[in-house]
Amino acid sequence: MRLLVVNWQDRENPLAGGAEIHLHEIFERLAARGHEITMLCGGWPGCPPRAELGGIAVHRTGIRQTFALLAWPYFRRHLAARPFDVLVEDINKMPLYTPLWGARRVVACVPHLFGGTAFQELAAPLAAAVWLSERPIPLVYRRTPFEAISESTADDLVGRGIRREQVRVIYPGASCDYYTPDAAQRSPTPVFAYLGRLKKYKGVDLVIRAFARVADPRAVLEIAGEGDYRPALERLAASLDLTTRVRFLGFVGENEKLALLRRAWATAFASPKEGWGLTNIEASACGTPVVASNSPGIRESVRHGDTGFLVPHGDIDAMAAAMQRLCGAPDLVARLGGNARRFAESFTWDRAADDTVAHLQQVIQTGG
Repeated sequence: MRLLVVNWQDRENPLAGGAEIHLHEIFERLAARGHEITMLCGGWPGCPPRAELGGIAVHRTGIRQTFALLAWPYFRRHLAARPFDVLVEDINKMPLYTPLWGARRVVACVPHLFGGTAFQELAAPLAAAVWLSERPIPLVYRRTPFEAISESTADDLVGRGIRREQVRVIYPGASCDYYTPDAAQRSPTPVFAYLGRLKKYKGVDLVIRAFARVADPRAVLEIAGEGDYRPALERLAASLDLTTRVRFLGFVGENEKLALLRRAWATAFASPKEGWGLTNIEASACGTPVVASNSPGIRESVRHGDTGFLVPHGDIDAMAAAMQRLCGAPDLVARLGGNARRFAESFTWDRAADDTVAHLQQVIQTGG
C-alpha cells in the first residue's frame, strides 16, 4: 500500500506525545513490511523540512500554530499528484477536514475528541474554537471509515452522529519487551507515581489532594512530567504541607521513567477523559498496579480489582482509600501487579499493526 499519514507532529517534535508514539509504532512497522509510508505534519522553529524516521518519509510544514492553515496547501502543491491508496488523518487536536482535500480515500484515526473538556484547560475563546472545530465531523466525515483506539472513543463518535459500522476499534500496543517488572527495584516503602503532562485537565491536583489523605507517613508521591500547571501544583502541595512527601521530578527520560514505574507501588491517574491510557498499560507491563478515575478511555486500560482500582472521577476520598489500601498490603501490590503484567501482554504493537493493515486493505478493496 501507498499511504499518506497526516498528523500535527512527528515523534521528533519537542511537543510530541502519545498520539505520535501511537502512529509511529504502527506505521514504522508497516514501512518495515514494505508499505510506502509518507507523513505530512507540522514542524518546530529551526527543524529540517524533510526527514526519514523508521522508514517513513516525513514532510514538515509550518509549526503547531500554523500547521492547520498550511497543511492543505502543502498537500496540493507537493503530494496530491502522488498515487496514494489511502490518506490517514489522525484527529488528535483539531480536525483538518481531509475528506475535502480530494484524496482518493480517507481513513480517520481518532485517539479521542476533546468536546467539553477543552474548557477545563484552555482559555474560553480557544476552547470554543476547539469545540466548534469538532462540530462538523459528522457532516464532513460522514462517508469516512474511522479507526478508534478504544470503545469509549467509538461511543463518542457514535454519540456525535457517526454510524457505528463506520468505526473499527483497534487498541494500541505496549512495548512489553522494554517495560518489564523487576521486583528488586520495588521501593521498600510506598511510592505512588504520576507520569504525564502537567496540564490542568489531567486532574493531577486531584491526585495530590487524595495523596494528602493517605495516613501512612512513609508514603511519597513522585510526579514526573512538565507543563504550565506545575507552579500551581507545587503551590497546592505546599499548602497541604506535602513539600517533603510530594516530589516533582520534571521531565524524565526513558530510563528514569522505567525505573519510576518499577519502584512505584501504584501509579495514579485522574483525568476526566482519555482516548485510552498508554501510561496505565506501561505501568501494568512493569507489574505495577494503577489507581485511576473511572473515566472514558481510562476504564478500558484498568481492570478494577484485578490490575488496580477505578474510582469515581473527582472522588478524592475514594482515590485516597485505594492508595491507603495498597500502603498496608504489599502482597496485594504484588498480586495486582502480576495480573497487570499478564493484561498488558495482551496488547502488542504487532497486533495493532496487523489490525491496521487489515482495515486499510478492506477500505481499499471495498471503498469503505
